[in-house]
Amino acid sequence: MTLKTERANHHVRGIRNNASQFAMQTLQVVFVGLTLGTERTVLPTLASDFGVPKGAFLWLASFVIAFGFVKGLVNFAAGAMADRIGRKQVLLWGWLAALPIPFLLLYAQNWGWVVAANVFLGISQGLAWSVTVISMVDLAHTEQRGLAIGINEFGGYAAMGVAGLLTGVLAAAFGPREALFGFSLIVIVIAWLATVAFVRETRGFAHAESRAHRAGRLDEPRARIPQTRSERPGAREIFTLVSFRHPTFRALSQAGVANKVADTLVWILFPIYLHQRGLGLISIGWVTGVYAAVWGASQLWSGLLSDRIGRKWLIASGLWLVALGIVGVVLLQGFILWLAAAALMGTGMAMLYPNIIAAVNDISDPRWRGASLGVYRYWRDTGYAIGGLLLGWVAQVSQHVVPAFWTTVVLLLASGLWVAFGSEETHPRINPVSRPVFPGIDQRTTDD
Repeated sequence: MTLKTERANHHVRGIRNNASQFAMQTLQVVFVGLTLGTERTVLPTLASDFGVPKGAFLWLASFVIAFGFVKGLVNFAAGAMADRIGRKQVLLWGWLAALPIPFLLLYAQNWGWVVAANVFLGISQGLAWSVTVISMVDLAHTEQRGLAIGINEFGGYAAMGVAGLLTGVLAAAFGPREALFGFSLIVIVIAWLATVAFVRETRGFAHAESRAHRAGRLDEPRARIPQTRSERPGAREIFTLVSFRHPTFRALSQAGVANKVADTLVWILFPIYLHQRGLGLISIGWVTGVYAAVWGASQLWSGLLSDRIGRKWLIASGLWLVALGIVGVVLLQGFILWLAAAALMGTGMAMLYPNIIAAVNDISDPRWRGASLGVYRYWRDTGYAIGGLLLGWVAQVSQHVVPAFWTTVVLLLASGLWVAFGSEETHPRINPVSRPVFPGIDQRTTDD
């Protein structure tokens, strides 16, 4: 549609045109990251206090396995719900789902309470983080998607790193349970109030973009969006398209799984590995915090860079760089060298993480953007569960954490090769649809 028509409908896309709402969505994802970061440093080192026997790595990993399975399923549902009932309502539900978490951690009698808390965390994250991504893409121009998602992920993961460090410091000062309870409760309440008062619905932007896209009136390169079998595809069709039918979607989904297996390694086994080598909670918090903070901050340039040079090779190279960082953690010794390896891993995560999401958005029709992103995020965050089962089993069988590190390295190297040789570039300016497009007719791509 023309700019004049868009202005009449109040759906002018662009980060600058929607600066206040874009900033509010960024603040929301900061709250999401702070909530997630409360568990990154303290909980794994307290497993024995909750009755987890030494060496019972699968039982230790159960809190991440539960988080991954639940978040993956909720991601899938959240995307479809955001398309159907709107983004803001799903975000409100996400914060309500987080309210039991501080109380379960404060009053936990055994590790099962921690697992239950992470079920609620998975529900909350699946709803809240999903819709912030969708909303920020709704507001941005096509050429700003990498930047928009980079800002989103920067806000979330930088906040996660800050929370990991702060909770380590607070736990040392006031006790772990009290620190987790007070910090997380304050964040959740403020986030819910801010959503009610300041967040606005963005679904109308996606609808306006879809109408212009289908009518051929967008004054920008046309993405290689695959043709769906029905005019209004349902959740099942989008799930099979993103998971199996479309080679590029399929490659992106498996890369999402691989990167979460690597993050599971950091979440569960990094604190144990470093604790076994003599680091205290605060030092462990610095290592995991640097990993998350570099991951978050670097997404500001990696998302913007992908808008200029494309997504594919940044994603593949990021997977390989994370693998190199893990090798460094195992082979190097000493706090400073572990910090450097963590920073390298964070840089690799920044290269791949926002750009997979941007790539999924590139080749998704705005009509079913929320659903396709939900499917990708389903597979990506199910990677937590897959990683917990796989790495927990490897560590338990070997009775050592190091074999799980090497398992992750092999998986990341293979995943990068899959992206490099099993997918197309998705950026519409770099790899646009080449054949003529007629108004109202979807273009079948060579990948379909």
